[in-house]
Amino acid sequence: MRHLRTALAALFATLPAPALAHPHIFAEARLEVVAGNDGNIAELHNVWRFDEVFSSSVLLDFDKNTDLKLDQKELAELGEVMRKSLGDYHYFTTITLNGATIGVTKPDVIHVTLQDNQLLVIFSVKPEKLVPLKGRMTFGIYDPTMYTSIDFPTDGDLSAKGAGFAHCQHKVVRPDPDEVISQNNATLTDAFFNDPTGTDMTKLFATRLELTC
Repeated sequence: MRHLRTALAALFATLPAPALAHPHIFAEARLEVVAGNDGNIAELHNVWRFDEVFSSSVLLDFDKNTDLKLDQKELAELGEVMRKSLGDYHYFTTITLNGATIGVTKPDVIHVTLQDNQLLVIFSVKPEKLVPLKGRMTFGIYDPTMYTSIDFPTDGDLSAKGAGFAHCQHKVVRPDPDEVISQNNATLTDAFFNDPTGTDMTKLFATRLELTC
């Protein structure tokens, strides 16, 4: 599998072999699911803070004028690279409605800043089709390639906002790895991990917000 020159491109444009995949990049995240006034999900607000090692590599790669910082033009270029390349991975966003997966649209812009030597990424996505506030919904953020570890430090970092959620029950689910492996032992075989088409195993372990309306 060919890795592109930059560390950022390696994250957003390269799909590691499933059998060898493990996190190289770490980020803490916040996710806010917003209800619209029309009775549907309006959008999902994302905030990601990347680790200092990865942030430093991005700084070196996008610092075109070599002044050891990223100016507004360089940050905008970085945001646009993310906006284009993350589309192949659905912006790490998963939405399900009664078990059916719902895709997301490309964000208008991805805002990037560098705070305390860490890359801060802020953007919003919308479901690609209507998601009514009825039934069972799940929302999560994870990298299907397992190249990036995305963590929600507290349950409060996954939230639902809007009057439409007033009649809904919600909870944050943090799957137990041992339990996941035990429940899926029959499918987690060598053939599964070496499937040339790839796997989506990460979602089994990913923290998610569940809403029942």
